[in-house]
Amino acid sequence: MILVVDDEPDLRYLLRLFFTRAGHQVAEAGNGATALASVHEAPPDLVVTDMMMPVMGGVELIRRLHDDPATAAIPILAVSGDWQLAADADAVLAKPYRRAELLAAVDGLLQKGREGQ
Repeated sequence: MILVVDDEPDLRYLLRLFFTRAGHQVAEAGNGATALASVHEAPPDLVVTDMMMPVMGGVELIRRLHDDPATAAIPILAVSGDWQLAADADAVLAKPYRRAELLAAVDGLLQKGREGQ
């Protein structure tokens, strides 16, 4: 399952379409705090997160996921216009991006995650 974390509902909907059409199950969260709660209820195979969000942004979400032994191995793809903000993610995709680039990054991280288990 892929957890999509973004405060923009339209973008979450679009990402859900991309990922479900590619055969993935998708969960959504509107900010980092909601994402953390979701991760502890049902750990995803991958987190795709925006960086700039209210309540808890991507920087704090990534830090907390990495700091918790229960979630540290979950791969994280940061989607951001600012590479420096997303430096601690496993991969960064700069905005704007193409659907093919997004799916390639997701597939690469999912494969890497499976090999690490």
